[in-house]
Order: sequence, then C-alpha cells, then structure tokens
Amino acid sequence: MSTELQSRTAAPSAKRPPKPVGPWRSNIGLKIAMAVSGVLMVLFIIAHMAGNLHVFEGREEMNAYAAGLRSFGEPLLPHESLLWVLRIGLVASIAVHLWTGIVLSVRSHHARPVKYAHRQQAKGESPNAYLTMRLGGIVIILFVVWHLLDLTWRTVNPVKDVHDAYGAVVATFDPSRWPVTVFYLLALVALGFHLRHGVWSAVQTIAGPGTKWRKRTQATALAVAVVIVVGFAIVPLSVTFGLVE
Repeated sequence: MSTELQSRTAAPSAKRPPKPVGPWRSNIGLKIAMAVSGVLMVLFIIAHMAGNLHVFEGREEMNAYAAGLRSFGEPLLPHESLLWVLRIGLVASIAVHLWTGIVLSVRSHHARPVKYAHRQQAKGESPNAYLTMRLGGIVIILFVVWHLLDLTWRTVNPVKDVHDAYGAVVATFDPSRWPVTVFYLLALVALGFHLRHGVWSAVQTIAGPGTKWRKRTQATALAVAVVIVVGFAIVPLSVTFGLVE
C-alpha cells in the first residue's frame, strides 16, 4: 500500500522530456540565420560605401547617382522602388540579427546561470570578442538612428533638399560640426571590430569549424573590416580637411 502511494506521489513530479525544437528554432538554426543576415548586411554596407565614394566625383555626379537610385526601374516600377527594397531588406536583416543574438544569449545564460571563472576562448576569437560584439552593436545601432535622422530624413541636417545628396554630406562633416565627425569615426571603429569577428564567425557557422581555412578566414575578415572602415572614413576626413568642398 505504501509503495503504491509513493509511486502515485512521485509520478507528477517526474520531468517530462523536452519537446523537440524545429530546425530553425534550434541553436544551430539560429546561428545560421544570424550568419546569413549578417552577410546580407555586409553586402549592403559595401554597396553603401561604394555609393558614398561618388562624392569625390563632385556635386553633379553625386546627385545624379542619388537620383538614379530613386528613379531606378521607372516607369515600370514605382518611384524609389529600389530604395524601398533595400530599406526593407536591411530592416529585416537587422531584426533577424538582433533577435537571434538575443535568443542565443538568453539560452546561453540559462544553460549556464553561474558564470565561468574563465570563459573558454575559441581558436581565432579575440579575447574581448564577446564584449566587443555587444557594446559595438549598441554603438552601431545608435549611429544608424543618427545616420537616418541626418542623411536620410534630414531632420538634423542643415541641407533639407532631398535631391542635394552632395550638399548634405558636406554639411554633415563641416569642420564646425566636428562632434558629428568624431562620433562617425568612433562608430566606424566599432563597426570594424564587429565586422572582423562577425565575418569570421559567419564563415565558421556556414562552412563549419574546420581548421584548414581558419587563418585565411581570419585574414579575409580583417581585410573586409579594414577596407570598409577606410572606405567610409575617407569621406568625412576629406570634407573636414577641405579635400571635398
């Protein structure tokens, strides 16, 4: 009798096996989604950087390039179709990147609620990569908000004419607005560190953690980060020092 009572009492407290998680909700699926969204953002960043370099061709060429983006596909496509596709794609990529990062961080915390005395470092990973990716991500998000207010919506930019992209860029980095230039450059440094680790991590996630291509992947990630940072930084520095007027 007592044995039967004990078995009845113990049954409800028995742990049920965890429900199977779908492939895109698993940690591997989330890491793949995070890597793919990161790659899409890198491609957008490279295209944006190349567009910014039109400023060295002069006002007319820069404004013609910006107008071409707005009128791409007309009259078959509505005005600014290309820009809206890029904007929606970028917002979706950012949302997926942030969501997967948050979910993975929460899962990691719950899996190990007590912090390691010394966090194990993966091969090829910077000692401060964990902190750099998160703090750098916050700085980048703040910069994106400012960038939209400044050069997209012109809320804080002296040049309100949407068609004068050249004038807006020059006004943004005018020497009298040096705090904006400093913030821009600091955000680029954060972006560089984020890209270096992010590109390496994305390749590791998509291609696998093989050791054969590790050094080449690290070199490629560093090269991508340097090219993007220099490509963006050359514009504000050229305006500040009078090379572009």
